[in-house]
Amino acid sequence: MEVILIERVHRLGDLGDRVKVKPGYARNYLIPSRKAIPATAASLAKFEAARGELIKSQELALAEARSLAKAVENLSVTIRARAGSEGKLFGSVGTLDIATAVTEAGVALEKKHIRLPQGPLRDIGTHEVRVHLHPDVDVAIKVVIAAEDEGTS
Repeated sequence: MEVILIERVHRLGDLGDRVKVKPGYARNYLIPSRKAIPATAASLAKFEAARGELIKSQELALAEARSLAKAVENLSVTIRARAGSEGKLFGSVGTLDIATAVTEAGVALEKKHIRLPQGPLRDIGTHEVRVHLHPDVDVAIKVVIAAEDEGTS
């Protein structure tokens, strides 16, 4: 299926590119999330009429992501969790926990911005976590996981 991208999609293309993708990927992800439109003559004309506005909105989103990245870039958050004597957590620290801790530190982040490619964090210590704010903007933050005091359980 051929689609026209209306925003930059990682490893696929930029705004305005006509790309061929599998029909399920287009129907189930690209079109519902408003990242692409079907490549028909009518939709191509509609896209060309709105191209300037889409470019402006892309530039605005990139500027917002860069300003948020500057606010987050040297941030370090501490999360307290129950752990055993060997430094293993009884549970895990996931994207929601990290996003909540960063938001409490003063920078509003959503769960979808946090990237944990190896899965949730399960050990006490300092971890570097990637924050993906825009296809062109990634930044690292430091997450310190500390053992919760026994008296506060």
